[in-house]
Amino acid sequence: MKKITIALALFLSVTTVAVQAQTKSVPNNQETKVADDQDKSLIKDYFSQIMGVALSTTSNVKLFQFVYDWIGTPYRFGGTSRKGIDCSAFTKELYSKVFNLSIQRNSRDIFSMVSPIKKDDLKEGDLVFFKIHSRNISHVGIYLGNSKFAHASSEGVKISSLDDDYYSHYFFKGGRLLDSFKAEVAKEDADKGEKK
Repeated sequence: MKKITIALALFLSVTTVAVQAQTKSVPNNQETKVADDQDKSLIKDYFSQIMGVALSTTSNVKLFQFVYDWIGTPYRFGGTSRKGIDCSAFTKELYSKVFNLSIQRNSRDIFSMVSPIKKDDLKEGDLVFFKIHSRNISHVGIYLGNSKFAHASSEGVKISSLDDDYYSHYFFKGGRLLDSFKAEVAKEDADKGEKK
């Protein structure tokens, strides 16, 4: 009888420890959310420091991650890869990967897809267009906020400021993708998905 009591007590204590261990290892949703928020905050602080752009709580981390991953990629006219890329291909790739939108390949054609907006009305993810030594649009970049934009320049993919004398001089207009175009692209993507 004494052996049965000891075995039962031992069994109950092991079961209690196992239940407590399982309870401690399963975080509740609140703890997970707090950890995710802290991770996002650290990521935003990191990008704010290395890119010189103040990220807000509404900033698109995916956008900044994409830009960061491409910084330093060499410029190559007509290039579309990490070996070399031009401004419109960089913009097209960014919009595809970050916003899941397929846009035109040429800066002038991209401009035909946007609603022109003033420099003061630019928001994160908008496009910025330039007429550099040309009567036509010859350069495009993606606005990041605080007058900063990402683009594939002759020096490679980098972040520049619209306030720099050079870019301020050649700035043409900002642009935001037309809602009708966004709806058209979403419909085309849905149609492609149904055909597969």
